Amino acid sequence: MRVIITGGGTGGHLFPGIALATGLQGKVAGCEVMFIGTRRQLDRETLAGYDFQRQSISCMGLKGMGVVHRIKSLATLPGAVFEAGRIIKKFGPDLVFGVGGYVTGPVLLAAKLRSVPTCIHEQNSVPGLANRMISRFVDKVFVSIPGDYSFPLKKTVVAGNPVREEIIAAAQEKKGGKKDGLTVLVLGGSLGAHRINLLMLEAMAIIQGEQDLNVNLIHQTGTADEDRVKGGYAAAGIKAEVSSFFKDMASLYRRADLVVARAGATTLAELSVMGLPALLIPYPYAADDHQAKNAQYYVEGGGARMFRESGLDGRSLASAMIGLLRDSAELAGMAAGMKKMGRPEATRLILDDCLELIQ
Repeated sequence: MRVIITGGGTGGHLFPGIALATGLQGKVAGCEVMFIGTRRQLDRETLAGYDFQRQSISCMGLKGMGVVHRIKSLATLPGAVFEAGRIIKKFGPDLVFGVGGYVTGPVLLAAKLRSVPTCIHEQNSVPGLANRMISRFVDKVFVSIPGDYSFPLKKTVVAGNPVREEIIAAAQEKKGGKKDGLTVLVLGGSLGAHRINLLMLEAMAIIQGEQDLNVNLIHQTGTADEDRVKGGYAAAGIKAEVSSFFKDMASLYRRADLVVARAGATTLAELSVMGLPALLIPYPYAADDHQAKNAQYYVEGGGARMFRESGLDGRSLASAMIGLLRDSAELAGMAAGMKKMGRPEATRLILDDCLELIQ
């Protein structure tokens, strides 16, 4: 069996694709997977080390850009479809699966023109432009959480968001014994979050003064702010593990007691599988404000609290963190609420439907 998975540009698109690909390789002996993504460095680094063939095509996004950019993007579309068609013809896939990002459109269209079965997965509560456009002609649409989608109802399945195998395994293990203090994990997404980085520097300076709290801090900054955040913590005498990007997220999740993060759908899926309570600060410029809508679902389920970036300062964030770190019962209740919303079976459900579609 041969399968193409297409998508990329952010970890939120890549990680579900990786989960599906590795799940398929474990389920079907000898299955060959090709990943068609963007040419960004993030795609190359994230996919490195996996047993996938990798290709990329030349194309551009449409949404959120100016008129000139959109005209250029539309002009590249025929070439991108032709380029994808050549790759598909040579590889000969039994299925093409899109996990989001502008690269998916040309690949799925090329697959449809060659009568190859096609599926897409929408991680967010508000569908992206590419998925809205191509949902009309793909064979099946999978979504992460219940919602009012514009997709054709007959072929839409609420399956959850695929989570990588190592995180599923970590979620099934019991946490270790007693440890020195509570651990806060800060995530801005695969590309980092400048405003969260600055807020955390302010908040931790305040928390440092609370004598009854012993906080272990792990902070993923993104490339642009790594040195600044490291220097800021060092100057304030705050011990922290700081890196632009952590690849082994499973081990970090195992150590965490509270997470401060954006509200990307894949991050939320991983936190819910792990049962990790979260303070969520949605990216205010996300398309259609989809991160706030993602966050609201988990807030309503009792697993998270949401703060709008525009009304948040370091003192307010510190107050919220201190309140939870001191209230073990509230923290445990949020953890249980988050865990209830986790869908560790998402990969299996999607793969079962895909195999049925191929057959």
